[in-house]
Amino acid sequence: MLARVNTVVLITGASRGIGRGIALELAAIGCDVVVNYRANDAAAKQTAAECLNVARNNGRTICSEIRRADIAESNDRKELIDFVKSKFGRLDLLVNNAGVAPEVRRDILESTEESFDRVLNINLKGPYFLTQLAARWMIEQAERRGLETYKPKIVTISSISAYAASPDRAEYCIAKAAVSMLTPLYAARLAEHGITVYEIRPGIIATDMTQPVKAKYDRLISEGLTPIKRWGTPEDVARAVAAIFRDVLPFSTGEVINVDGGFHIRRL
Repeated sequence: MLARVNTVVLITGASRGIGRGIALELAAIGCDVVVNYRANDAAAKQTAAECLNVARNNGRTICSEIRRADIAESNDRKELIDFVKSKFGRLDLLVNNAGVAPEVRRDILESTEESFDRVLNINLKGPYFLTQLAARWMIEQAERRGLETYKPKIVTISSISAYAASPDRAEYCIAKAAVSMLTPLYAARLAEHGITVYEIRPGIIATDMTQPVKAKYDRLISEGLTPIKRWGTPEDVARAVAAIFRDVLPFSTGEVINVDGGFHIRRL
């Protein structure tokens, strides 16, 4: 076990996109970072290296580790938490970020059970049970360390697809709608232990996942789909996570934070 005083964050799906942005933001403020990934070893190593660089550039000394785990798999989830225990001995923030879109967009009348199972296993079952493991360990740490110095938090990255219907990727929308309930459930259960829980709901964010539909959303944004007329970036989401981590919302839990350019505003 490393004898360190830094806070420790575990970010799932952190090799690219929003997860990578979150990892870099938290490294910059001095967190030790565990970069979880499922398949892209090279991208995970690059993210971990960039975390060290950005921390150094901000006068911080951190540890950045990568760990492969498919959060859809029970054994992988357990081994991921065990890895954090053995390397760091603490966990201050879990960020449930890992998620996938359907491999093929199909109309809801043509969608398959195989695609449904894949998307819900990764996007819903994975964070539900990983949070359970992390929460149990956080409770143990809170009892041992005391909440004066240990302020554990859990953040889940969902999507505007939790409420905006896209019939050509229904399984994704259903998974995001369901995972949105994870936050109030765990917030209600864990408040007595001093663990606060939040949902961040990104809108249209420029990542690998949205690249195939870039032209469509370029047009919609220019036509006024969002009050703030630009794409969101991983950094936009990362700043919201950092704000939560810095404990700027000490009397809030179960909260949804929209990072969507105002998409959620109903307008006439």
